[in-house]
Amino acid sequence: MSERLRPRDLAFLATDSPATPMHNATLEVFEPGSRGFDYSHVLELIAERISYVPRYRQRLQSVPGRLANPVWVDDQEFDLSYHVRRSALPRPGTMAQLRELTARIVSRSLDRNRPLWEVYVIEGLAEGRVAVLAKSHQILVDGVETVDLGQVLLDVDPQQEPLGHDEWRPGRAPTPASLVAGAVLESLESPRTLAATVRSNTNALLRSAADARQRVGHVAGALSNRRPVPESPVNGPLSQQRRVMTVATDLADYRRIRRVHGTSVNDVVLATVTGALRGWLMTRDEGLHGLKRLKAVVPMSVIDHELEATSLGTQVTGYEVFLPIGEPSPVVRLLQVSYAFHSHRETGLAVGAQRLAGIAGFAPTTFHALGSRVAAQELRRGFHLSVTNVPGPQFPLYAAGAQMLESYPVHPLLPGHALAIGVTSYDGRVFYGITTDRDLLPDADVLGQCVVEALEELKDSASDSRPRAPRGRRKGAATTGRTGPRSGTRGSGSRGTEGDR
Repeated sequence: MSERLRPRDLAFLATDSPATPMHNATLEVFEPGSRGFDYSHVLELIAERISYVPRYRQRLQSVPGRLANPVWVDDQEFDLSYHVRRSALPRPGTMAQLRELTARIVSRSLDRNRPLWEVYVIEGLAEGRVAVLAKSHQILVDGVETVDLGQVLLDVDPQQEPLGHDEWRPGRAPTPASLVAGAVLESLESPRTLAATVRSNTNALLRSAADARQRVGHVAGALSNRRPVPESPVNGPLSQQRRVMTVATDLADYRRIRRVHGTSVNDVVLATVTGALRGWLMTRDEGLHGLKRLKAVVPMSVIDHELEATSLGTQVTGYEVFLPIGEPSPVVRLLQVSYAFHSHRETGLAVGAQRLAGIAGFAPTTFHALGSRVAAQELRRGFHLSVTNVPGPQFPLYAAGAQMLESYPVHPLLPGHALAIGVTSYDGRVFYGITTDRDLLPDADVLGQCVVEALEELKDSASDSRPRAPRGRRKGAATTGRTGPRSGTRGSGSRGTEGDR
C-alpha cells in the first residue's frame, strides 16, 4: 500500500505558493581534480546513489474527491535528466554571478507532478571550479525515512569506487478506485484520521484561496493562530523573487573568540549575526528606530529521554532567542546571546557538535532541511527570522573525486518573513547562506559585508583580552575535540567533527 502524506506535510504543501516556494537548497563549490568534474560526472553519481533515497523517485498522487491526503507513488515516467540540469556562467564566472543565478533558481517552484527535487550543475566558474545547486521540497526530507540527496553524494575518500546503477523499476500505479477504497477503509477504521483529513483539506483550500487573493500570509497566520510580532524591516508581504548572499569565514576565529570569552562557537555565530543585523539596519534610512532586539527561532538538537531517539527527526526543536541588536558593545552582545542559551544547556538535553555528528544519518544538508521544517512549525509562536547553524565535518569531502571547497545553505522564506540565515562549518571554515526577499531586502550584499565586519569586531575584542580561566563543565554543556562516529547512511562523511556548539 502506498504511503500517505502526513497532515503536517500537507500543511507545508499548502503553504507553498509562488511567493513562498517551500524548498531547501544547498550551493556547493567543487575543485574538479585530475579526473575532472562536470555534468556527466554528477549525473552518473546521482544515478548510482539515488537508490539510497527512494523518495526521490516518487511523486504525489491525489485521492479523488480529497477523501484522504495524497499518497506517495513511484513516478512511472521518472527521467533523471529532467531533475539533473546543466547550466553555466560566462567565463570566468564570479561568485556574484553565481549568487544571482542561485537566487533565480530558488525563486522558482518545483513541479508537483514530478518528484520534488532538482540539481543544477553550474560550470564556468573562475579557476575551473564547478558549483552544484541542489533543491528539494520540505516534505521530501523528514530525517526519519528520507534524508537529503546531497548527503549520499559525498564521500570521505576521493577514490570511491563506482557502485553501478540499480535495477529499479517503478511499482504499479494505484488506480483511482483503489485510492478511494483505501481512503474509505482508513476513515472507517479511524474516525480520527477522517477528522484530520477534513481539517487538512479545509486549511489547504483556504490557503489556496488566499494565494489567489494575494493574502497568503494573513490567512495562514489566522489558520495557525500565529502570534503577531513587532513590526520590523525583515517582515512584510513577499514578492516572488529572492536574493542570495554568501559569506565565507575562518572557523579558527570563532574558536579563539570562544576561548577568550568563555562561550561556545554557536554563541559566537549568533553574536556575529546579531552584530551584522545591527550594522545593516544602521546603514538603512530607517535605522533602528527604537528596535532593541529581534526574535529569532534557532533550531537546536535535543535529547528526548522519553523516546529512543534514533533519527534526526526526533531530536530537533525550535529555540527562541532574542538577538540584542540595540546593544553597541560586541562583547556584551556575545555574553547576552550566550546567557540566552544557558538555560537550554542546563536542561541536559542539549546536543554538542560531536554527538550531533555521531547521530546515525547526520549530515549538514539534512539538518538544514529539518531546521527549516522546524522554523515553519514555529510560525504560530511569532518571530522575526530563523537562524540555523550546523557543525559539519572538519575534513575534506568529495563527490566523484572532486573536492568540495565551500557549502552554503539556502533556506526558504516563510510567509511574511523576508530573511532566513543558514550557517555551516566545514573543513576549517564557516559558511553563511543568507536568503532575502528581492523587493523587501534588496541590499542583501550589505548584510553580507556586515557579517564580516561584525566578526572583525569580535576578533578585535579577543585580541585585546586574555583567555578566561576554564569554567567548570556544566551538565549538558557542549564539548570540543575530534571523535570518530560512523554514520548509518552512506556518504554522510561523519568521520569526525570538531567544534563547540
